[in-house]
Amino acid sequence: MPPAYILGIESSCDETAAAVVRSGEQLISNVVASQIATHQPFGGVVPELASREHLRAIVPVVRQALAEAKHTYHSIDAIAVTQGPGLAGALLVGISFAKALAFALEKPLIAVNHLEGHIHAVLLEERQKGNHELQFPVLALVVSGGHTHLYLASQKDDSWSYENIGHTRDDAAGEAFDKVAKLLGLGYPGGPVIDRLAAHGDPKAVKFPPAQIKHPDRRGRNHGEAVETGDVRPRFDFSYSGIKTAILRYVDAHNMRAAIEARRQALMNIAKPALEDYLANCDKLTLDLVASFQRAIVDDLVGKTLTAARAHEVATLFVTGGVAANRELRQTFEREAAKQGLPVYFPSRRLSTDNAAMIAAAAYPKFLLKDFAPMDFSAEAGLALR
Repeated sequence: MPPAYILGIESSCDETAAAVVRSGEQLISNVVASQIATHQPFGGVVPELASREHLRAIVPVVRQALAEAKHTYHSIDAIAVTQGPGLAGALLVGISFAKALAFALEKPLIAVNHLEGHIHAVLLEERQKGNHELQFPVLALVVSGGHTHLYLASQKDDSWSYENIGHTRDDAAGEAFDKVAKLLGLGYPGGPVIDRLAAHGDPKAVKFPPAQIKHPDRRGRNHGEAVETGDVRPRFDFSYSGIKTAILRYVDAHNMRAAIEARRQALMNIAKPALEDYLANCDKLTLDLVASFQRAIVDDLVGKTLTAARAHEVATLFVTGGVAANRELRQTFEREAAKQGLPVYFPSRRLSTDNAAMIAAAAYPKFLLKDFAPMDFSAEAGLALR
């Protein structure tokens, strides 16, 4: 079969991205326009601003991705775009542009689930390395600012299917990183800052009790209403709102508010703070708190994921999403999975965070099956992966 060049477009949150991928296994170009500077003053993503920035960036980003791939609009074989989950307004920018391209060029249009994209980011890079012999069943942990999910992934011919066996009941792990960083005056995005500072603190200084999930998840798909799912199989759910509250109480108990505000003001006056700037504005109490927080999150993610892997007797583990770039998480997974004889794969750091290469890679099996999207499909902010 001749190679298929797919143009991927991603706009689910605060990165406008476009990429060209050949047959799901070779990255030809990958362009990402970040909005960090836009959202930094607000300490998090502002949906309305995200949509506006996508509108500004999408045309030049797509043109750059095609130029770097030495392709034109006419030479690509299909267009893939993120349908959801994500911010509705942001998703619609990418979808509207992809629809217009597909209509004008008479090219197939493929709708992709953002979460499936993260899983295929791992597959894309492993295939680039020549690794085509991954063993099934596969357990995938998708962990990012908006998602913390565990999926059993299955492949039959060119078709992929997914079973969700665990998710967060409240905050996603990446969301907890960002909120704690904001609470401690460390700025946005919080995950990379905490990752760097944690190495300078004592991870055993503050004891955080593990999250206690004492009741079954009653959330159904009926517009968010609480309904009985009827599924009695074991779940491997996460919860991170409690540790965020514990940090808040620790801050109050140790009278850290004044120091936090001074740190926030000092860092705001530095255009691009370096590690030395953060360290100069963090006392030992803060560094120990950051290190202990990260250790608690990492231990919870690794422990529950490996417990699920044993319960389902999986042969391969994927860890993907923005939080998969965290150094301590990677090191802990590699060490603990090795004890179980379980191979674990991560995407590179550039494909851990949101990007369009993963969308184009995930679209390739659908391209082979001719599973094309109708022109009347729309964004689904809460799209489930099945």
